[in-house]
Amino acid sequence: MRAARVMPKDYPIGGITAWGDLLSDYWYGPPGREVVRRFFFRDNERLPQYQTEGVLRKKMSTLPSVDSRFGWSAETIEQDATGVRVTITRRDGAAREILEADYVVGCDGAHSSVREQMGIVRGGVNHDQVMVLAVFRSKELHEKLKRFPERSTYRAMNSDSNGYYQFFGRVDVGEGWFFHSPVPANTSKENYDFHGLIQKVAGFKFAVEFDYVGFWDMRIAVAETYQVGRVFIAGDAAHSHPPYGGYGLNSGLEDIRNLGWKIAAILQGWGGDELLRSYSDERRLIFKEIGSDFIGRQIAFERDFQARFSPDRDLAEFEREWSKMSAKGEERTTSYEPNYEGSSVVYGPENGVSTAHGKHMIKAQAGHHLTPRILSSGRDVYEELGTGFSLISLGADDAAVDLFKKAADAMNVPLAAISDDYSGGREEYEAKLILVRPDQYVVWTADRLEEDPHEILNRVTGRG
Repeated sequence: MRAARVMPKDYPIGGITAWGDLLSDYWYGPPGREVVRRFFFRDNERLPQYQTEGVLRKKMSTLPSVDSRFGWSAETIEQDATGVRVTITRRDGAAREILEADYVVGCDGAHSSVREQMGIVRGGVNHDQVMVLAVFRSKELHEKLKRFPERSTYRAMNSDSNGYYQFFGRVDVGEGWFFHSPVPANTSKENYDFHGLIQKVAGFKFAVEFDYVGFWDMRIAVAETYQVGRVFIAGDAAHSHPPYGGYGLNSGLEDIRNLGWKIAAILQGWGGDELLRSYSDERRLIFKEIGSDFIGRQIAFERDFQARFSPDRDLAEFEREWSKMSAKGEERTTSYEPNYEGSSVVYGPENGVSTAHGKHMIKAQAGHHLTPRILSSGRDVYEELGTGFSLISLGADDAAVDLFKKAADAMNVPLAAISDDYSGGREEYEAKLILVRPDQYVVWTADRLEEDPHEILNRVTGRG
């Protein structure tokens, strides 16, 4: 993925927000994800979708377990207590097959036929607003925006946008751009001056070479469930929202990371049915809040701001409120911390709930993503985690680790044991025993083993 990058290495991913247009004196550029960088093992990467898909397809072609059928379409899905059957046809109509499997995962987009065939209802908010996506090249725009610190996106807020984003995003550094903006309902490629719109939002005239102009509808939707029997949905099939903040692709990848190890656990014989049910319970609640709180609420807030405040009406009032708004930018970044505290397969806090809201901490917390720490060997703990469960022991009783190992062996649960001392920054975990599941989320912590490890493993593997 990193080798396929278009943007320079370490180029900032955050954005600039300006009032009126991008030449405004009123703008802010809060820190981006770099403010929470230390809580993650890997750096962020920004990659166009076509580059991402190219890398994934190339990797997929090397996997003997994958049979790819490009040029085929899935038509019907049937399931019973023993398995699932999917009828597929070649698009030229020359061939038809029935595939049989234990499970099916529909990753077939916002108009998912898998979701529709399973009768899964989607709820959400339709803003009844058409948006334009324009991809273009302009070296002049790149040069003009050097007035700002380096960023990947630049957006303008004004009373014309009704709370919806008008923003430019870099495809590369130099001339490649994409642009989103609300447009009238009857807009087509032929009847609208997109060049004029782009110049208005930018605040100056400049040359543009268009590569693509298309449209999308402003709506936020989430399925009522992500599972019906042996059939699951993930990514845009389960949830869709405006392309704000990079939540879409990242949410889809998190869906599959969550579901993938759980299906593997079932097929390998060490996972229980509750593990599969937890997928919908964990992931759906996360996205529902992404849509309502991190996207929908922000649209409503900015719409209200645009209606109430203006430097032309009351400059002092506007400047006071603009200062408050700029402070909220970093707050949104730091408060987005998806966790599964309410999951049935996690030893979360009493009355815990799975939510997109949280606080980044080094402390190991059940239901939260494990924060990286350096081991005394000089390697990061992430480099030692196994592909199954991992038990991190930091100065804990060796007998506790042995009991966990024996329980895991008896239950056929893959378990890697990582032992080190409780110092060197590792004491910031605030726990000497930390059980981590395959998607790097903590499921149980303690300083000493006071429970039967069989019972702990039964719960976190969905057996009871």
